[in-house]
Amino acid sequence: MATAKKAAKKPAAKKPAAKKPAAKKPAAKKSAAKKAPAKKAPAKKAAAKKPAAKRKPNAAFMKAMTPSTTLAAVVGSIPLPRTEVTKKIWDYIKKNKLQDAVNRRLINADDKLKAVFGGKGKVSMFEMTKLVSNHLK
Repeated sequence: MATAKKAAKKPAAKKPAAKKPAAKKPAAKKSAAKKAPAKKAPAKKAAAKKPAAKRKPNAAFMKAMTPSTTLAAVVGSIPLPRTEVTKKIWDYIKKNKLQDAVNRRLINADDKLKAVFGGKGKVSMFEMTKLVSNHLK
């Protein structure tokens, strides 16, 4: 009977031994997981420093340009920067409800805008800036 008790104890002793290595593996993963975020933190600090620098506006956009006579009928004859010309054209389009109701990217030209757009009745908003730039000096 003594041998039966010893035999019963040996398998019981092996089972806890098998559990211990399994418990160590997750602990190793946690320590590795803690190390990984520490490496990422300096990269975030470096990225945060770049946007802190102020952007300088491009002088070409701020340069006052004289509109042609056809464009002056819409925006006025005073020399304006390109950005202001585009704003005034959009104000004119919204005031006269010239934006297409179905496809909002299209502009339905009236008589004044048709002259600016080279005779086209409908122009996309992206093509509009290209056509307007032909009328600026």
